[in-house]
Amino acid sequence: MLKPVSSKTFRAGNAEFAIVASNYNARYVDAMLRAAKAELRRARAAAVQVVRVPGAYEIPVVAARLARRLPKPAAIICLGVILRGKTVHAAHIGDAVSRALMEIQLQHEVPVIHEVLLLENEEQAKVRCLGRKHNRGMEAAQTALAMARVMASLD
Repeated sequence: MLKPVSSKTFRAGNAEFAIVASNYNARYVDAMLRAAKAELRRARAAAVQVVRVPGAYEIPVVAARLARRLPKPAAIICLGVILRGKTVHAAHIGDAVSRALMEIQLQHEVPVIHEVLLLENEEQAKVRCLGRKHNRGMEAAQTALAMARVMASLD
């Protein structure tokens, strides 16, 4: 069962964030992107760089480039929606993206927030992306803010 998301009072300080968002399934991804940006604005992030890519499969290469640059972003938020079809293609894409994003964050020690959703149908996408009650973009931004604090505390 989905838990309702609530706005938290995280503050970003001078932290800069990056968001990599897929253009594929734009209706859903755009809603998550708007929510993530709004949450980072509320937290007074110093800067938010948004990079759009064609699809979910292209997200990791851009996230890796962002993780390598200096200064590094405090966190990289990855947003995408993959809808299952009648073949296993969506599962292969979802698995590849998940593995790649995990490797990027471990290799570069930059939190990579994984909100590339592999969903069964558009109804699930509507609930998770379009609503205020369960918006995964807002949750992704909150996680990015929390991880930025954690990583800063370790320095």
